Amino acid sequence: MARFRDGRGTLVVRGERGEVRVPLEIAASYRARTRGLLGRDSVDGALLLSPAGGVHTFRMRMPIDVAYLDARLVVIAVRTMRPGRLGLPRIRSRHVLEAEAGVMAGWGLAAGARVEVVGDVEAAASEGA
Repeated sequence: MARFRDGRGTLVVRGERGEVRVPLEIAASYRARTRGLLGRDSVDGALLLSPAGGVHTFRMRMPIDVAYLDARLVVIAVRTMRPGRLGLPRIRSRHVLEAEAGVMAGWGLAAGARVEVVGDVEAAASEGA
């Protein structure tokens, strides 16, 4: 399983629309995952919460798209959540992507798609994983 640390990178989505590159913020520490998108009016690109099996939108200001990813970064499910909702946890989910509502469909992100995280934010899986 990929292990990440807080930082920035690029999310690469390959699909029917070709390759889409999206600016990515990574929240891997407990503090960063807890803060998530709270207090924001928008997000530039996407936010990766890792590890994470579920999310909520309590105290959020905007609806968001949520993609649940397994350990190999394969999309399990994509949902749109309005503020004030509790998302059902996905048993196989190890990471969660969050973005503004509606953008993931434009990226071609759907169940079964595999994404890639590019940048210096991924720690080697052999480092204690």
